[in-house]
Amino acid sequence: MAVRKPRKASRKKPAAKRDARVQASDAQTIGRIDDTARRLHETIRKGRRPDLALPVRALSNVSYDARRGWLEIGRQRKVRTLSVNTVKNFAQTLRMMSLSKELIRNNDFATKREAYYISKNWETCKFDEQIESDTVMDDIEALFSVDGVAREQLRFYPEEHGGSVSGPLVVIDRDATGRVARIDCTAFGSGAYSVPSSVEELGFETDAAFVLLIETGGMFQRLQSHRFWERANCILVEMGGVPTRAVRRFVRRLAEERRLPVYAFVDCDPYGIANIYRTLKVGSGSAAHVNRFFCVPSACFLGVTPQDIVDYQLPTHPLKEVDVKRAKDALRNDPFFQRHKAWRDAIEQLVGMGVRAEQQALAKWGLNYVIDEYLPRKLEHPERFLP
Repeated sequence: MAVRKPRKASRKKPAAKRDARVQASDAQTIGRIDDTARRLHETIRKGRRPDLALPVRALSNVSYDARRGWLEIGRQRKVRTLSVNTVKNFAQTLRMMSLSKELIRNNDFATKREAYYISKNWETCKFDEQIESDTVMDDIEALFSVDGVAREQLRFYPEEHGGSVSGPLVVIDRDATGRVARIDCTAFGSGAYSVPSSVEELGFETDAAFVLLIETGGMFQRLQSHRFWERANCILVEMGGVPTRAVRRFVRRLAEERRLPVYAFVDCDPYGIANIYRTLKVGSGSAAHVNRFFCVPSACFLGVTPQDIVDYQLPTHPLKEVDVKRAKDALRNDPFFQRHKAWRDAIEQLVGMGVRAEQQALAKWGLNYVIDEYLPRKLEHPERFLP
């Protein structure tokens, strides 16, 4: 029996009052898509082969300016010219741009996985694997990043946990009808507010003194369950490893709009320092084209530091070969760590010690030692935090 194709479904949301800033961003994104399509069309009509110039997304094409506060993409470009070998990729790129334009006009979105499956209707230019659609999506974002357009503005969202938030913060959001929703982040009982995939339309009300970012879910849960946010008058944010773009953007907006200091509390190992914290503060080499939106330049490193291992006599684990390599790569190749002597000294100290320590190692002195002793002592001297 033949399967009847369903009519094209639309998840268009009901008309809602939307932030004027977001409306302007949508208009800019559509305009950029139209300009690109128009340029390609005019080139073809002139009998020339069209091309796309994409920024090279690699640490080798990245610089760091402490005054700006993030890793910036350089001038290197890779030019993709239409040919027999690139025609499928060209078609996929244009179809993905068209999908983005449709999503914006319908005030809708697609997850990266959904975008991959949508392509199954694109006949010969469909994607065989999601890694292909993800790469094209990243290329489009890189192409438009010079005009301040990020993937979220193209309406493509990752399927990832947004991070948990607890403390004296009211998040002002809107539901699908445009009705204002006031979300009290102290009112979730044993749970916490979860950062949504898109945070541009959120508003914030808070009297907190600072934001405390925490690497692990277990440590976040301990601080949340004991209401450390009340004791320290702070907003707790769980990163869950390398923080998602949504979490970084959420904290960036919160810090700038409410003028709040941001402190990071992560494990003392090369991954926590050179991946988690570095990505939070200045971004990454592969995302240098959008770091200016998704990093938190004001962040400082509260701990755990290599010196904390000594001062608090923490239990440790030996550095693995991959840890040593990551640390040496950071010292040799990363412009952020090269810029800050304090960080170079700290990483060299850690490598010299040959060990690493976790946040939970503070439990050696008692389950709530981190709440009663470690964090209060550290917070008395934020001027000592690593940059």
